Amino acid sequence: MDKNLSYYIHCFTHLKRDMKNGGAPHKPILLLSMMRLFEKGIFTDSQIFVLPELVASFKSNWTKLVVTNHFPIFALPFYHLYSEPFWRLVANAGCEKWIESKSSMRSFGNLTIAVKYALIDNELAKLLLSPEYRNILEIALLDKYFPDTKSNFGTGGDDDLPTEKLLHDNSETYKNKIIELKNQVDENAFQEEIFIRGGLFKREVPKIYNHTCAISGLRISAVANVSMVDACHIVPFSESYDDTLSNGIALCPNLHRAFDRGLISISDDYTILISRNFVENQKSAFNFSQFAGKQILLPFSESLFPALENISIHRKKFGF
Repeated sequence: MDKNLSYYIHCFTHLKRDMKNGGAPHKPILLLSMMRLFEKGIFTDSQIFVLPELVASFKSNWTKLVVTNHFPIFALPFYHLYSEPFWRLVANAGCEKWIESKSSMRSFGNLTIAVKYALIDNELAKLLLSPEYRNILEIALLDKYFPDTKSNFGTGGDDDLPTEKLLHDNSETYKNKIIELKNQVDENAFQEEIFIRGGLFKREVPKIYNHTCAISGLRISAVANVSMVDACHIVPFSESYDDTLSNGIALCPNLHRAFDRGLISISDDYTILISRNFVENQKSAFNFSQFAGKQILLPFSESLFPALENISIHRKKFGF
């Protein structure tokens, strides 16, 4: 057996855990979730970022495997894995001392502010890039910590990455869920859900517009690995609790700001409206009035079109 593989099997099956109620399952759940993202090609090196997909996978795997009375707090294992020899935390600038405070790192919000990413051993990352070795490490974790529920884990699939749910969710249903979570005592559950949905919103909205600004048509080739469009909420999330795709539109940064400030809006037939409450240089190649009356670029599916109800709210808010 590969020397490195033997070492990491030992590390994975001898994790330092709080042994109340049979041992805290947080660390093995996070490791399994991290491995799932290596399987999907989302992680490709030793840098482990706090991504929406990782948090979603953690929550999904917890539901499948954990039967004890522990609470699924993502921040706990991501932080406390630093006590294992293969995991190191890299702080954001100015937060080096902050991550030394164990109590503050119980908060998901604090974790995402203070920690830039976790760094695993290069040798471990190479093993996790191999389907064969990754499967061996996965089985070691499941056999050690979840022998009674390991059959629930499955073999891949996208059920733990809620992109499809985001694409087709009912905005009213999602809003009610967010309000319910906000009213609960567990602040971490609320923060994690917002992080997952907000992150996927920012990624998926530009995708359904082919990474093209819906008003200007600006698009930078994906080859350059640069995105010049934002995911813009039609009704701000702080007012609507709505991160469904029908409350989004892809706009370049200047038009995003103009839309948020009510300088431009959209009609019920998806044409562009320009406010009369500001003055601009008509000779400029960047003036907004050039877009007046033009239809916006729309997604490939009518089910993903901007919701007319949300567009109406935007117009009324800014007096169109």
